[in-house]
Amino acid sequence: MTKTAKVNEIVRDWVVLDAKDKVFGRLITEIAVLLRGKHRPFYTPNVDCGDFVVVINANKVKFSGMKLEDKEYFTHSGYFGSTKSKTLQEMLEKTPEKLYHLAVRGMLPKTKLGKAMIKKLKVYRDDKHPHTAQTSKKDAK
Repeated sequence: MTKTAKVNEIVRDWVVLDAKDKVFGRLITEIAVLLRGKHRPFYTPNVDCGDFVVVINANKVKFSGMKLEDKEYFTHSGYFGSTKSKTLQEMLEKTPEKLYHLAVRGMLPKTKLGKAMIKKLKVYRDDKHPHTAQTSKKDAK
């Protein structure tokens, strides 16, 4: 019989991932799997059974092709003519945290459960982070 996870039975780990010289898309999918809890044998879709994920060296990630210059992110406030765009390179230099959150958010459920999962993602530009007190697993794979 398949075991389903209960909320009070879940023990969450802290996983530290170093983004230095890793391909962005593959790193994002790994983060989404860890946040969702799909790496666990008792994964249950309607329960948040994922781990906390800390990403360090966020702006030292690699991209394939010409994505740094070609890929654009658009924002719109709702007013006429208020469309603004930033290239991937600008986002990576100014706010890599937002870039990671946008990418991972697209891979998580679009529900309250997904919002709870994305809160467990912590992204930092360099290798210093305030979560050293938690027992952590270095590089899940």
